[in-house]
Amino acid sequence: MALTDIDKNLLKRCLAEEPGAWKDFVDRFIGLFTHVIHHTAHARSIRVTDNDVEDLLSEVFLVLLANDYRVLRNFRGNSSLATYLTVVSRRVVVKKMVERRMAEALGHVSTKSKLESISEETRHQQALEDQEEIQNMIKQLPPADAQIVEQYHLQGKSYQQISSELDIPENSIGPTLSRARNRMREDKSKTRTL
Repeated sequence: MALTDIDKNLLKRCLAEEPGAWKDFVDRFIGLFTHVIHHTAHARSIRVTDNDVEDLLSEVFLVLLANDYRVLRNFRGNSSLATYLTVVSRRVVVKKMVERRMAEALGHVSTKSKLESISEETRHQQALEDQEEIQNMIKQLPPADAQIVEQYHLQGKSYQQISSELDIPENSIGPTLSRARNRMREDKSKTRTL
């Protein structure tokens, strides 16, 4: 898609620092940047809060404003402005998400309060118990279903990862997991009544 006259004019106004131009730019593209943040987080299996989205939006806007709008000045008009800004914002968001994960892994950033840490320990204990139960129940599933359940629940893989590893359609994973859960529930209730 080519650069529209509206975007060309908006870009020109921003670079000339006309009054109100930056506000118009933000109003026009904030939805796009928010979508990029949510899509990138989803693709990387990262949960983002409203505060995270605000922080990432700020990072995107800082990059766009840096060095006298250098990123915007580098736009050559070979695509739509939205396409260019999608690529730029995705790079910023991915970089910041990677930095945040590394900081968390190194213990430089604490993302949990004391209460969350306590409930995290409780969840961890419950997860271990659930994992043991899942392992026992997986043995009763057909091998193909067992592989999917194991990869999703025990290895924490995404639908996309499971799909590519097992060479199955991504949209078949949810129904398979649902059937397996129902079957495991039925087996569990039968065991309780015995």
